[in-house]
This record gives sequence, structure tokens and C-alpha cells, in this order.
Amino acid sequence: MESPAAHTCSKSFGGYPCCHRQWRHQGHCRFVHGYSRSFTFWFTARSLDPHGFVVDFSSLRELEQLLSRQFDHTFLVNADDPLLPHWRTLHDQGALDLRVMGNVGMEASAELVWDWANTLLQARDGGRSCCWRAEARENERNAACYTALPTWFSPA
Repeated sequence: MESPAAHTCSKSFGGYPCCHRQWRHQGHCRFVHGYSRSFTFWFTARSLDPHGFVVDFSSLRELEQLLSRQFDHTFLVNADDPLLPHWRTLHDQGALDLRVMGNVGMEASAELVWDWANTLLQARDGGRSCCWRAEARENERNAACYTALPTWFSPA
């Protein structure tokens, strides 16, 4: 998808070491393994703000905090992982910082953070700006993107 409007910008956040497993995977991804995740967001707006910005990057601290709480030194597990009771026990014992997700994969993570960005922007900007693409990267070679316009955003 190309940019939905003339002005766009992007912001990247990185350095979120975490681990996960894809328990249904038949290969090595079924084992607990980790990455230092990073995220890039692409923004667009119907009009620039009073400072001439699509999105003021200094206003994204809340998004950065959400990313940090979810992905910084955490263990991500699918809600249907059959070992979830064991992971909860290890969390309760202080051995890991558990985050239960619908899907820990990079594709689902990209969609999740896209939604977080748009929830924040809609509340703050009243629909003037939106995130139209989010990339979740597990390393320099592997990434997944979620690209969509929120239903409440109209570029015109």
C-alpha cells in the first residue's frame, strides 16, 4: 500500500529483548528463543499540526512506554499454549516476566502495535493523523508489517 496522503513520517523504536515460542510449530520455533525486537511506525495526516508535523515524535512517549512494558525483558506466550500454567508458575516465582498474547508472532505483533498507535492518535488528534503501517522486526533479517487505514481515518 502506498501512502494514503501527501505527507508522511516514520518513527522507529528498538532494543526490546524478549523471548517467545510458537508451540504449534513443528520446527525449532517451538522452543523458547529470543530476539531484540524493534518497531517502525509510518504516519500520515489530513493536515499538518500547528508545528508543521504529521506527528510530533515527542508526543509518542506513551506508545514507547506500551512497547517497553510489553516487550522489554519479557516472555511472550500464546494464550492457548498448553504450558501456560507452568509459565504462570515461573512468573509467580520471579523467573520470567510473562505476557500472554493471542499470538506472539511478528505478524500479529505488527497488528497489535498498529492498533496501539492508532488508539493513541485518535484520542489525541481526533482523527487528524493515523498510523497506516507498522513493522515488527525480530532482527535485521526478519520482519513483518501490518498495513491498513483505521476505519475512522479519511485522508481527504
